[in-house]
Amino acid sequence: MTGWLIRIAIFAGIGMLIWFGVRRILRDWQRGFRAVDADRRKRDLAERGRPDVITLERDKDGTYRPSDDRDRR
Repeated sequence: MTGWLIRIAIFAGIGMLIWFGVRRILRDWQRGFRAVDADRRKRDLAERGRPDVITLERDKDGTYRPSDDRDRR
């Protein structure tokens, strides 16, 4: 009877180690991806302010056009 209990305890311990290890790996990856996304967001916001960037807006027909083009039609 004690052999079964020891075997169950060993499998439960190994399962817990695997579970917590996977959770930690996923958490570390998520932090890394969030940092990359934050850097990209900062870069995109900085690019929006440049004078050579065109802002597109959706027209009535669903096509994205610059606001200057809409005024010419």
